[in-house]
Amino acid sequence: MDYLQYLIIIVVLLIIVLAILKSMKKDAHLELNKLVEYLGGKDNIVKTETSLSRFKVTLKDVHLANKDAIQKLGAKGIVEIDNQLKIILGSESKQLKKYIDNLK
Repeated sequence: MDYLQYLIIIVVLLIIVLAILKSMKKDAHLELNKLVEYLGGKDNIVKTETSLSRFKVTLKDVHLANKDAIQKLGAKGIVEIDNQLKIILGSESKQLKKYIDNLK
């Protein structure tokens, strides 16, 4: 009888963990949409590159990018050189590049 109670508790905890993980993935997708919007939209993005934790993006018009909003989404730093932004995102940089490549 005790084993049945422990089994039920474990199953409930697994369901809760899976629900939390699923909701976190939805939030990440929304954040990527916002980041593309803050870069001036997908039509403003010419080229993307990643290097470890850095995301380098070449833009048609760098003035359309909202650097303050990008920083608030969690960027650890942004460097602007000509029509490029180098954004330090951490491990999300590869995920963002893949997401933008799929948009085009």
